[in-house]
Amino acid sequence: MEAVQQLHPEEAEYRLAPHNVEAEQALLGAILVNNEAFDRVSDFLLPEHFYEQVHADVYQVLSKIIRTGKRATPITAKTFLPDEFTGDMSMSQYLARLAAEATTVLNASDYAQTIYDLAIRRKLIEVGDNLSNEAYTADVDMPPNKQIEDAEKALFELAEKGRYDGGFVNFDTALRDAVNLAGEAFKRDGGLSGISTGLSDMDRVMGGLQKSDLIILAARPAMGKTSLVTNIAFNIAKAYEPQTMPDGQIKAKNGGVVGFFSLEMSSEQLATRILAEQAEISSSDIRRGTIHESQFSKLVEASQEMAKAPLYIDDTGGLAISQLAARARRLKRQKGLDLMIVDYLQLLSGSSKNAGNRVQELTEITTSLKALAKELEVPVIALSQLSRQVESRDDKRPQLADLRESGSIEQDADVVLFIYREEYYLKNKMPKENTPEFFTWQAEMEQVAGRAEVIISKQRHGPTGTVQLHFNANITRFGNLAREDYLPEQLD
Repeated sequence: MEAVQQLHPEEAEYRLAPHNVEAEQALLGAILVNNEAFDRVSDFLLPEHFYEQVHADVYQVLSKIIRTGKRATPITAKTFLPDEFTGDMSMSQYLARLAAEATTVLNASDYAQTIYDLAIRRKLIEVGDNLSNEAYTADVDMPPNKQIEDAEKALFELAEKGRYDGGFVNFDTALRDAVNLAGEAFKRDGGLSGISTGLSDMDRVMGGLQKSDLIILAARPAMGKTSLVTNIAFNIAKAYEPQTMPDGQIKAKNGGVVGFFSLEMSSEQLATRILAEQAEISSSDIRRGTIHESQFSKLVEASQEMAKAPLYIDDTGGLAISQLAARARRLKRQKGLDLMIVDYLQLLSGSSKNAGNRVQELTEITTSLKALAKELEVPVIALSQLSRQVESRDDKRPQLADLRESGSIEQDADVVLFIYREEYYLKNKMPKENTPEFFTWQAEMEQVAGRAEVIISKQRHGPTGTVQLHFNANITRFGNLAREDYLPEQLD
């Protein structure tokens, strides 16, 4: 089939990009002989993966014919292609030769994989060339880090085999994904469609943490928002159970790999919190060294168990949202990623174009986090501050309007959670001892001691309402309330 091979007479003058014309010809010939060959390759091979443009055009025409339920042959295909091919051969003759020289359809998948792999290599070369050219010609105000982030994003998309090209999907494809999701939930411990938080009452209402969701967790200081998200992070990492899929990819059967961006606390402080919770020893005692020998043994034992958990912490302060996105992509590519946590939202910065306008900057950040959750197909939990207006009300339970710069946060979030602990506010109202007011206060304190409310104010895919949890302030641990102590509120 010298005709196509001579389409590039200048080949000898420069180094050609990787390609295999014979594999392209063999695959097209196999499809023309037996259209079932197309079904074996159509789920991953696209026209743009062909090196020769004429082969891309032929493949696209064959695809359209077969998908309309008709038979694709040299005769039916030539109608939709220009008759001119080369000086000594028409398109009709070329299609007939492709079909005549096709040896077998059994190797169609191998031919297609070869074509696809070479297309990826060409794309890698393109990314490298673009990176090199941009490095030579970059503007003065374009920092090198921005180029690195762009390159990492391009490589990540390439590694994910073009899953982010966009476009519509058939409803049957969406239905298949929905059934697969239900099947995964059926197999997963607890029967959840999302990742279990380790807190059964939260899971019952939310169905676990759902892929691609942006979850905002907000509270006033001292309510325990970092403690709750730390508890959830370690519960998920500790429960991680990998499984190898038929295509060789490793996915989480239970639990997951967790990436924790801690912009406020150091990794050592976070580790101390988790260690205190797991060993059931006060974190302040650990920091001060006021523990006895048996407690130290528990610490060592707990730390050895914790070391196995796939929990990765990035404690770089002052990250830009673009830097965070690049690091999250890198983590998913290198280690895997099933849950991402950001502590906290207001410590991130946006691009320079929105510098000085905090509302626009936060809008950019929340929009980017939601886009990142969809791109990586993982839930993203972002902690957020609340405005001081909460403290001026008699009922200090947070509301959506209390979110600082709330417009974009509320709009972009799939789920908004608030933490409220009546015990914290009541403790500060302690009256004089041995008075009627004191005994009333004491009775109220006994009712709310060790309790926390997680208020679900927004949930796109489920009910809103309040979940009651147990909170041990000494070891900063959230847990499930005993069933006899907890009658769940009616959810909306």
